[in-house]
Amino acid sequence: MSENATAESSSEESHFAWYLRGVRRCFSIPGLVLVSAFIGFAGLAREAGLTLPQTVFMTGVVWALPAQVVLVGAVLAGNSLIAAAFAVALSSVRLAPMVVALTPEMRAPRTRKWVLYVLSHFVAITSWVLAMESFQHVPRHLRTAYYTGIGSTLVLVNMGVVATVFLLAESLPVQVTAALFFLTPIYFLTSLWGSARERAGHVAMILGLASGPVFHIVLPGFDLLAAGGVAGGAAYIWHRMRVKREVVG
Repeated sequence: MSENATAESSSEESHFAWYLRGVRRCFSIPGLVLVSAFIGFAGLAREAGLTLPQTVFMTGVVWALPAQVVLVGAVLAGNSLIAAAFAVALSSVRLAPMVVALTPEMRAPRTRKWVLYVLSHFVAITSWVLAMESFQHVPRHLRTAYYTGIGSTLVLVNMGVVATVFLLAESLPVQVTAALFFLTPIYFLTSLWGSARERAGHVAMILGLASGPVFHIVLPGFDLLAAGGVAGGAAYIWHRMRVKREVVG
């Protein structure tokens, strides 16, 4: 066998080996938490009147769980297709900084752009956290294979989980079905809390949780927007004041 053939064979084995490592990386606490959230989403989708194919398709195509919840909410509210698409797109804007931060970490001199475009579909909180924590231990030219393992496994596993729970939800007790609904917000809270890099993120979450019920009474229909704006703005001001004190001190 020639040296070129040997090198190509070794490269293929290395890519596949790192793909499998990415697959194994998914079977962790963050991965299990994400599965629990999709269990709740399956119950939510079923109660909203979606069919099994629609729910599974939504999981694979929309993927980011908050966007899926927004889409289900738009369906329940009877919004038009354009309004629903705009709401989903707006909720997914938050993923843009993650894509911008992750893509350069995967790019190697010979990486093709279309590969990065495809892999960007898998970017969500869990996959982003798992990848960014591990990339320092992965050779740069093998990071696309590694992230392919993470992204594809998370999507396929949760599509299977959603399909299974959707089929079994009818036979579950009402108390269990109700409990499943709470897994999704619990996932959001724990993921955002754990992924916050600045203390201001924690402050914003606490203020948002505290002000949410108040704005629900004062501004029904705009409560989430108002709570997010006020809590986020207050946390930003607190962060700037804290940084200024540290610089002066």
